[in-house]
This record gives sequence, C-alpha cells and structure tokens, in this order.
Amino acid sequence: MATLKQVAAHADVSVQTVSNALNAPHRLKPDTLRRVTRSIELLNYKPNRNARSLRTSAVELIGYCVPSWPHGQTHLVMDQFLHALCTAAERTGRHILLFTAPTGIDGMPVYDDLHARRLVDGFVLSQTETHDPRHGWLKEQRIPFVSFGRVWKETTQPGPYVDVDGAAGCATAVRHLYETGRRRIAFLSWPRTSGLAEDRLAGWRTTCKELELPTKDLAIRCPEDMIDEGARATAKLLDAGLEAGTPVDGIVAISDILALGALRELTARGLTAGVEVGVTGFDDSPLASVVSPALTSVRQPIDRIATELIALLTDSPAPADPATGGTERLLQPELVIRGSSAPG
Repeated sequence: MATLKQVAAHADVSVQTVSNALNAPHRLKPDTLRRVTRSIELLNYKPNRNARSLRTSAVELIGYCVPSWPHGQTHLVMDQFLHALCTAAERTGRHILLFTAPTGIDGMPVYDDLHARRLVDGFVLSQTETHDPRHGWLKEQRIPFVSFGRVWKETTQPGPYVDVDGAAGCATAVRHLYETGRRRIAFLSWPRTSGLAEDRLAGWRTTCKELELPTKDLAIRCPEDMIDEGARATAKLLDAGLEAGTPVDGIVAISDILALGALRELTARGLTAGVEVGVTGFDDSPLASVVSPALTSVRQPIDRIATELIALLTDSPAPADPATGGTERLLQPELVIRGSSAPG
C-alpha cells in the first residue's frame, strides 16, 4: 500500500499538501487538488483513519441521529438536509454514520456507546428542543459536536451551532403580503412548547405591529404539523373573520405542511389563494412548487447549513457570521415568491 510520502513525491508536492487534499481541500488551488487527487487514485492510497484519529484527535467519522416523526411521516426538508450533510462531509474526506436513539436523556447511552467504541469521533445534532439535554451532556463528556439549531430558552448556548433566522423569514413573509395589499394577516403556528415556533411567531407579531396591522385572535396554534390541522385552523380563521366582518386576507404558516392545509381549505370554500387570500409557507419543500397555485415559501439555505456544520465540527476555515462570532452562525433565509401570494 502506498504511503503519504509516496503520494507527495508522485504529485511533486509536500506531504502537508497531500494532507490538505484529504482533510481540507478548500485550502488548495483547483489544479493542485486535481494533481494530488490523481496521484492518490493512481497509487491507490488509503488513509489509516484509526491511526490518524488517535494521533490528532481529529473528527473523521461523524454520527447523526436520524429524527423520528409522528405517525410515521417523512420530513422532506430534513431528508434534503441529510443528503447535503453527507455531501459536505465527503468533500472533506469524512463520512456520516446514521443511527437512531430515544429522545431526551434516554438516548444518551447510544451516543456514549458509539463514541466509546470509536465508531464516531463527533456528532451533528438536529431537531433541537427547549432545554435539549444532548448538548450539555456531550459538552461535559468533551465529545465534539455541533448543532443544527439553537437550544431554546438557554441564556448561553452549550456548544457551536448553525441556525436559520426564522423570525426574519416570517417577517419577510409578512412584509411581502403587506406589499401585495393584505391587511389582516394571520399566523398558523405550533404548540407553545416549541422554541422554534416562538421565534417565528415573534417575527410575525413584531412585523405586524411595525406595519400597524392587527394581531389579536389572528394567531392559531396547531397541535401537530399536519395538513388536516392547517386546514382546521384556516377554517377557524375564515369563519371568525366572516362573523366579525373583518375577513382574513393573508396567512403566514410556520411550515409548508400547515400552508398546504390552508390551501386545501381555501379551495374547498371556492376561494383562490393569491387572489382572495395570500398564503406563505416555510421551508420551500419539494411540494411547494408542485401544488396549484404554487406555494410561496421561506427557503432555508440547506447546502450552506451543512457546509458550515462540517466546517465548525472539523475546525476547517469558513467565513464566520460577523453578527454571532466564530462558533454561532445565524444564516438568513430567502422568500421564494409563487402564485399563492400573487397580488389580488
């Protein structure tokens, strides 16, 4: 088997350059990276991951707990995130090990076992919850980790994270509906126990107040993120508006799923989204562009999220968000405008 020195000699570069090609390819010029990669392939060089990890304490294999969803549902956006995470890891010569574990503190023995047996060197966490126990436990054990999402209601975050500014995303959706002439803009949310829901709800409420729009009785909490719940909440909003003589003409939904429920209820009542009522979702899932009318939605930068997570976990250089510093990165989402919010 070829050695690192032999690869370096074959490519006419230093040993450090070969190491960068394997662990931090972004540091090399494209032509240098191609030359080293070609030498690695020709010599069939295989890095000794265990020896390298023991010597440098580097994060080489990364564990990711696949979230479970109620009623056996799939989550299209998190599926996209998983693919992006694997791609981002592979670009740095690393791989993702997938596993499942119980939620909360009951799942920590799984994390402990994976790390103790050296099956993984660190973890990427997602689906963070209020007072999520995983972050503090991993920090106490000095196990490397990074989180997609903040630990809500904590005064300081227990570890590095990458997140999307959900409040800003919902604020942008409200302003967009306002610019299309909407003046009674409702909000479909999740239960109060969700810190993420409170963040996005705050974006809606603050922006409505800035624009001098009403908010009283216009926010409804859906017990589950399901199309049926979105439809029921929309029916309640529409009925209340008709009774009061102040019909709702805009709906900002905290997710695409609830927004799809709103579209279904509007269609059932003979109303057209984008005409009588403007509707926006959040996540820009694959379904957003295939329904009719197509759904306006807040898009999260999934590929960049994955790249930033791997960079933080592996100490690879990456641009830090100046607003949050080097280990806390709050990314801005983008509103993708489609027919469901077209001017009336």
